[in-house]
Amino acid sequence: MNRKKSEKAYKEAVKWIPGGVNSPVRALRSVGASPLFIKKAKGVRLTDIDGNNFTDFCLSWGVFILGHNHPVVNKAVRQAISNGTSYGIPSLQETKLAELVCKNVTGIERVRFVNSGTEAVMSAVRLARGYTKRNIIIKFDGCYHGHVDHLLVAAGSGVAKLGNSSSAGVPDSFVAHTISLPFNDQEAIRKIFQEKGNDIAAVIVEPVPANMGVVLPKNNFLRLLRELTTEYGSLLIFDEVISAFRIGLGGVQQLFDITPDLTTVGKIVGGGFPAAAFGGRADIMSLLAPDGPVYQAGTLSGNPVAMSAGIATLNLLSEDGFYRKLNDRTDAFIKALKTAVSGKGVTINAIGSMFTVFFSEQTINSFEDVKATDQERFGAFFRYMLRNNFYISPSQFEANFISEAHSDEELARFVEVAGKFY
Repeated sequence: MNRKKSEKAYKEAVKWIPGGVNSPVRALRSVGASPLFIKKAKGVRLTDIDGNNFTDFCLSWGVFILGHNHPVVNKAVRQAISNGTSYGIPSLQETKLAELVCKNVTGIERVRFVNSGTEAVMSAVRLARGYTKRNIIIKFDGCYHGHVDHLLVAAGSGVAKLGNSSSAGVPDSFVAHTISLPFNDQEAIRKIFQEKGNDIAAVIVEPVPANMGVVLPKNNFLRLLRELTTEYGSLLIFDEVISAFRIGLGGVQQLFDITPDLTTVGKIVGGGFPAAAFGGRADIMSLLAPDGPVYQAGTLSGNPVAMSAGIATLNLLSEDGFYRKLNDRTDAFIKALKTAVSGKGVTINAIGSMFTVFFSEQTINSFEDVKATDQERFGAFFRYMLRNNFYISPSQFEANFISEAHSDEELARFVEVAGKFY
């Protein structure tokens, strides 16, 4: 595969951009590859600057559930741009998208738009602390909530710890009120509430983690979180930046019939543009400025172009049978893929239209399980799929995604190619 132009572009990029990329995983270092520089995308096809074509299973980290460059979304965007790109003043698009989000996501009665998942989480946590007048935040090992300082806490080893920042530049004092526990460990969460329950402001969780690869909640784990937070007067925050509108219109909370107090959403809600949101119960959201004392603001929040893309996307997702067709197709694909890789030391976790191929024979229920997988073999798998013109998420700790635009033929070829890797 000719990669000369991408390699040249990367050498130029590192002169001006740290690591040559604007998000670390794009450097592809963990999988032993060099970055692709993309020229264009359409449907599920990526075309790099060397003219190579790839069938995309990363989809901008789950954003493009309709596929890249969807004509209906593009039409809405062009119309919005013709009227201007940013006002810093309210527009009707903000209200319309807010209505769609609130009507579809059970746990959101009021919503505020921001520009990234990190910003949504940062704001939701601040709001939770302002509402409860408490400080401690509980998170779970392997659940990623953006690069906000007080949630960059190192993964634990089954023992709750205070402090222990996991990035240079984050003072220990910034994470002194953050506790990270093993995902799916009911005993650990019960114990921490017994010890510190009256000081816990909120529990934040990816209800189906996708940032350590897809890991499914077990044995009513999410329901236990709902029960404990209610009992102790803490808030439950579902980080559905990835899973909202991916699992279904109502997200994981609808699938498991559990209503959190606050929810963060992102990715799909912006229709391919930088947008995210946080929302929840009306009484909690009323504490936000200008109505209340919890401050949050953003010049480009509610940008009319991103809002228009989001409206067009959610309207298409609301069409009858959309998720049934997508999830049925994914189920058939996963079944075929599991058969193809049977006996090759691989475990596949999947839900809705997202999945992860783990290089391990063990059941994957926690971050400790994920860390024990064969990451070197995953890197070889990534490079192998790339040589065969498939672009998958370039980390063992990430999810892959199916879109409406994936054809049965493309899915069948993925299964065929993956099944030949050993």
